[in-house]
Amino acid sequence: MDRNPSPPSSEAEEEGDAVGNTVYSKHWLFSILTRLIEVISPEKTEPTASPEEIQTELDEEMENDICKVWDMSMDEEICVGILGNMACFQDICMSISKDENLGQVLLQRLCDSDSPTLLETSRLLLTCLSQPEVANVWVERIRENPSVYDCVCFIMSSSTNVELLVKVGEVVDKLFDLDEELMLNWIKNGTCRSVGPSVDDSPEELPDFKIVPCILEAAKQVRSDNPEGLDVYMHILQLLTTVDEGIQAIVQAPDGGKETWSLLYDLVCHELCQPDDPPIIVQEQKTVLASILSVLSAMFASQTEQEYTKMRKNMPLIGSLIRILQYMEGCGKRSVDNSKESEQQETGRADLNEEDFHLKILKDICCELLSNMLQELTKENTLEGLHQGHLNEQTCSCAFQNLLPLYFASVESFLEVLREADQTLADNLEKRFPSLKVHA
Repeated sequence: MDRNPSPPSSEAEEEGDAVGNTVYSKHWLFSILTRLIEVISPEKTEPTASPEEIQTELDEEMENDICKVWDMSMDEEICVGILGNMACFQDICMSISKDENLGQVLLQRLCDSDSPTLLETSRLLLTCLSQPEVANVWVERIRENPSVYDCVCFIMSSSTNVELLVKVGEVVDKLFDLDEELMLNWIKNGTCRSVGPSVDDSPEELPDFKIVPCILEAAKQVRSDNPEGLDVYMHILQLLTTVDEGIQAIVQAPDGGKETWSLLYDLVCHELCQPDDPPIIVQEQKTVLASILSVLSAMFASQTEQEYTKMRKNMPLIGSLIRILQYMEGCGKRSVDNSKESEQQETGRADLNEEDFHLKILKDICCELLSNMLQELTKENTLEGLHQGHLNEQTCSCAFQNLLPLYFASVESFLEVLREADQTLADNLEKRFPSLKVHA
């Protein structure tokens, strides 16, 4: 029998339907697997027959097709993909994870130059990291392999494959969420060179990668094509700000954090939760907004001397923060109405409570940043905000409603500045919020 027969042209008849780098189509593969399942299906055997007695006779055409599938599985990408599918089963995932040699081979695949192989490797790693029973095995294995850091950074900083970038981002997000020590190591990394991907398998030196610029580059690649991917990379940045070293890695970059601030500022002011969006959009964007505003808040609190944090440049950001609060108020009213209509639907109520929880997180982060920014406003900044339409009675009332009483000092400080810029508006706000007038 010919062990490596040439496939007929019908097997790859549809352009773009090929399995990996082979000439076989997905349709052909699925048809062969379906036929094989039908052949070995228990329904085809006697109920009383033992496994030893069951002998399935395959015709020559089926044998040839199975040989082709076997040969095709020797493709590196497909091998890793098969392991990724198998790892979805807990017992098999544990067996794969405990095999030290296989674990090292899989991590080495992250330095491959083939995007499909990298994608399947990342998918397999994410599957294993999502299994609590073996997650620590992979975290420890990755921590002991410095080349993983360089290969991951290389992918994030140079790949234009959005699907790959999203999956690699999910792996990094999961790693940082699981292990703070590993995250700290990666934050401090970048001072030594290591072996990276090379087309001809010869060692290739990589530049000294820093984690923050790599994350930003990947975020820029996915922002337009994949909202979920943007959410992932913004959450990675947020995780960095949970430790002092992470905040310093952002604000002490060569540009002082300007690139990070500019990207996040642009997302909030020009892409997310825009004036022509319906208020319900804040429900869809609540997690990515929370991550972005959390990073901006950490940067603003630690780098008030940087030029990009000067208030004369950030009045649009204040306007965007207030708009987010306004949209949340609109969603809150909808939630109350929906709750009344579905009081008897327990599942619906559970989902609603989860949405409220995430909105509360967003509101808390938004209010913290807004209060800090209002405290920095001067008379000139305030006049500019009034002129640009970011500040008026409606927006200021929304801000006060959400900031009081927790951020009373910030509101009081802003009101004093506002009184110098627009006495009438300040008086009107005092009437609407009597507690401010008492303390005046």
